[in-house]
Amino acid sequence: MERENVWKSYDEAALKELNGLNEGYKAFITEGKTERKYVKETIRQAKEAGYRDLDEVIKNGETLKAGDCVYAQIMGKAIALFKIGKRPLTEGMNILGAHIDSPRIDIKQNPLYEDTDMALLDTHYYGGIKKYQWVTLPLAIHGVIVKKDGTVVDVEIGEKEEDPVVGITDLLIHLSADQMEKKARTVIEGEDLNVLVGSQPLQGEEKDAVKAQILKFLKETYDVEEEDFLSAELEVVPAGKARDFGFDRSMVIGYGQDDRVCAYTSMKALLEVGELERTGVCLLVDKEE
Repeated sequence: MERENVWKSYDEAALKELNGLNEGYKAFITEGKTERKYVKETIRQAKEAGYRDLDEVIKNGETLKAGDCVYAQIMGKAIALFKIGKRPLTEGMNILGAHIDSPRIDIKQNPLYEDTDMALLDTHYYGGIKKYQWVTLPLAIHGVIVKKDGTVVDVEIGEKEEDPVVGITDLLIHLSADQMEKKARTVIEGEDLNVLVGSQPLQGEEKDAVKAQILKFLKETYDVEEEDFLSAELEVVPAGKARDFGFDRSMVIGYGQDDRVCAYTSMKALLEVGELERTGVCLLVDKEE
């Protein structure tokens, strides 16, 4: 079967519309690198489009009618958008579904340690990652820390121009003869994906002085203690913005396009659609399975 290049089907007006959608998409996946941030940005855009929180509708005892738009979020990590159609729900719904989780590296609950005068965070990887692709990259940390008093602290390190980034080290080429003989899946082992976060010792400290310096930074910046890691959910992802790819800007390079490219277009389709015969649903979930 011969397949036609889709670019040949666009006229100037369609290209202009596509470029506008693409700019929004790049901004969205730049901001929504974790499930929590993706849901937060979806809610913001949904509210701008006239959607209301379903919990508030229920609390007020309101009855939904054709044309009404509502959303329901689950623990800040999954969301469903509904646009009520003219037909009763007994006649079915039209559902768009996608997952908003992507392969990443999660920080464990008791992660901070010092080794050879370096401070590192212990991790485990999430999803089907190619482990060798995650070394020597600038990485950012996103997530939340729940303090002992119940306060929730939002964490984002590595995305602003003035922020430091973190990373995972690899061997220098002249030290890696044995490593280069390995197959791709074992070039970097899972237990070697620990994140390097510091090397400067805290003045006056004799034991674990580099770790102490990192704890000082966390206390001064986020007012959190080491014990607060036990109730934290922190994710390590590539730092930086999604950008145009190719001299002709015909592609996008950015983290998390599987499956956020489907999630974004599904969400935009429902936010911008007109009247519906059957209720439309966009279901964005935090687990692919």
